[in-house]
Amino acid sequence: MSKSRLRLLFRSTAVRLSAIYIVLFAFCAAVLVVYVTAMSERLLAQQVREALTQEASDVRGAYDRGGINLLLRMMERRARQPGANLYVIASPTGEMLAGNVATVEPGVLDSEGWTGMPFRYEPFTETGPPRPHVATATVFFLDNGLRVMVGRDLGEPGRFRFIVRRALMVALAIMGFGALIIWFGIGRNALKRIDRMSAASTKIMAGDLSQRLPVGMSGDEFDRLSESLNSMLERIEKLNEGLRQVSDNIAHDLKTPLTRLRNKAADALSEDREEVRKLALEGIIGESDQLIRTFNALLMISRVEAGSMAAEMSAVDLSEISSDSAELYEPVAEEAGLCLVTEIEPGLTVQGNRELIGQAIFNLLDNAIKYAAGATGDQPIRVSLAQSPQGLRLSIADSGPGIPANKREDVRKRFVRLDESRSKPGTGLGLSLVEAVMGLHGGRLELSATHGDDAPVPGLTVTMVFPVQKP
Repeated sequence: MSKSRLRLLFRSTAVRLSAIYIVLFAFCAAVLVVYVTAMSERLLAQQVREALTQEASDVRGAYDRGGINLLLRMMERRARQPGANLYVIASPTGEMLAGNVATVEPGVLDSEGWTGMPFRYEPFTETGPPRPHVATATVFFLDNGLRVMVGRDLGEPGRFRFIVRRALMVALAIMGFGALIIWFGIGRNALKRIDRMSAASTKIMAGDLSQRLPVGMSGDEFDRLSESLNSMLERIEKLNEGLRQVSDNIAHDLKTPLTRLRNKAADALSEDREEVRKLALEGIIGESDQLIRTFNALLMISRVEAGSMAAEMSAVDLSEISSDSAELYEPVAEEAGLCLVTEIEPGLTVQGNRELIGQAIFNLLDNAIKYAAGATGDQPIRVSLAQSPQGLRLSIADSGPGIPANKREDVRKRFVRLDESRSKPGTGLGLSLVEAVMGLHGGRLELSATHGDDAPVPGLTVTMVFPVQKP
């Protein structure tokens, strides 16, 4: 691994956290070793002290029962046992008279009680190279002046303490080495994942919005971050695609009216008669009004999708708006030779924007009248509003040519019109606005055939589904 990659590795949060963990682990391990060793030494010292205290009591009791002879026999018998204690009988001057020890450190037999510090001694026989012997003991004086020492060699407790400490150190070393390997592996894995994310980000910044950040199977914070960013990228890609389509559609749909405007203006300039000029100017004004309406619709859709009108939400009587809209369009329907029928439950309210909901209903009624005119003779346009478990359902059904099932998603897009000849008036923005309004209100827009997709005249039913209001 190069120095730059190593520096980058140590800049990783995961690696830093792992390093902190290893330092804390090492500190706790050192404390554990010291604590266990100290507890082991204390336990062994306590056991040795209790055993020597009991042994000294037995030795004194033997002297009290049988004198010096019984004391000597008892010490000789116990000195032959495996792992025997240290026994010494000395004169009042400190000269060693009997026992299983050749010499002891000077001053050990001078006072009664426990020896303050471990002392050195030499046994009678020793196989192998000489080694230092250390012991602890208790000394008591007999009534005839003799001095008796009962002790214990500290070599075995020392070896036990060494074994415990070495076992702990080896175990902790293995654990520390394993932790170091895991830490290094985690750091390398994190660095590789960051490299893959950086490579994908570089391609995305270069303009390839189809790229996605890698997502693994672990479900950790890297995967969650990648999933969130991928969702954002998918949304951005769709918005860019929609923007491209809208730009193409605007260029296509506005080219014709702008061309007509130019031709009418040229005709007005070339005519000498005032009446012809006036008619040309009126045509120019009409075309301009249509362009203004198109741009106003685009502006309203943008405002709705951006949520800039969400602050104007209030309790709205949906039944009243539906009835008023139907009443307003009833003369328009009669003029087109259609009948408009309402089936509206009273008193149904939603939390929303009255102006936007009204505009959406106007768009749907206008489309229903426009496309149903001439397609049917006696089938009415139905406006219905009812409560359902999913929310309020406001439906407008006509008996026109309808929309094929495979086109019902496309017509929601801006400037999409099934009338490719553009013979009928319109901009292709009506359903786009309704879709945006329903999105702002947390609802959805449903399109279905009024009489079935296989009927000669299937018709179209557009349903605005408003969500259930929370109390």
